Amino acid sequence: MSFRNILVVLKPYPVGISVGAVNSAVEMAAALAPRVSAIACAVKPRVPGSILGSGLIDVSAMVGEEYRKSKHDAERLLEAFEEAAKRHRIFGERIFRTCLPYEVPEALAGCSRLRDLTILPMPQGGYVSQFDAQWDVETILFQSGHPAIVVPAEATGPIAFDTVIVAWDKSRAAARAIADAMPILQIAKHVRIVTVTGEKPIESHHVGAELAHHLAFHGVDCVVDEVNAAGRSIGDVLQAHVAAHQAELLVMGAYGHSRLQEFVLGGATKSMLSKPPTALFLSH
Repeated sequence: MSFRNILVVLKPYPVGISVGAVNSAVEMAAALAPRVSAIACAVKPRVPGSILGSGLIDVSAMVGEEYRKSKHDAERLLEAFEEAAKRHRIFGERIFRTCLPYEVPEALAGCSRLRDLTILPMPQGGYVSQFDAQWDVETILFQSGHPAIVVPAEATGPIAFDTVIVAWDKSRAAARAIADAMPILQIAKHVRIVTVTGEKPIESHHVGAELAHHLAFHGVDCVVDEVNAAGRSIGDVLQAHVAAHQAELLVMGAYGHSRLQEFVLGGATKSMLSKPPTALFLSH
């Protein structure tokens, strides 16, 4: 099992990523696969006809200018990607699309279906950009049939796989994520399994040791950690565990509950995506 063909999602203006983030994503891809492609969608705003009919402002010109900026930034990011990918000798193709805002997630999911893994550098910015990026991540996870790695906006340097933490609660989503992440677990220098206790019922005792036994058959040596939530959320516990061990990657199942439950009630996936403590490997 290995990754052979990876996709990198490049978010342009108005919620764009940096060239440093592009280079970081390419370096990550180079450690995992012989071929990487990138997609960037220039967003063309859609304006209601009632506004277009107003003579008070030149809405068409404003929309055209916003699209021009998005297109220019998309092309800039794709050029940076191609340069970095060719430097690492893994360049596949660069994909440019013009989309209305609501068309972007489906365009990304469509391309992700034909790749083994999708890497999504998160954009800088506040609530609007974070929500926009999270919606892309969710659509790819639910509709592509493949895993994704979410890279925090702050991570603009080389991302190694020295320490990888696996979040394990014996759920279907966690098992799926571990199976999908096996190529990474096999090259990581240190793998730690963390099970959070005291927050929700776990099916049996020693669940971390059981997983370590399974991973040993795949050549993965693990350290097993059990951490009591002590009143904290699972997201808070994982954040602290990642920081304590300076992990470069957290492997976890995404959306063990329905997406609606996570949105309304909160959950580990929502918490992690709101402010990723490190690169996140997610599967659903």
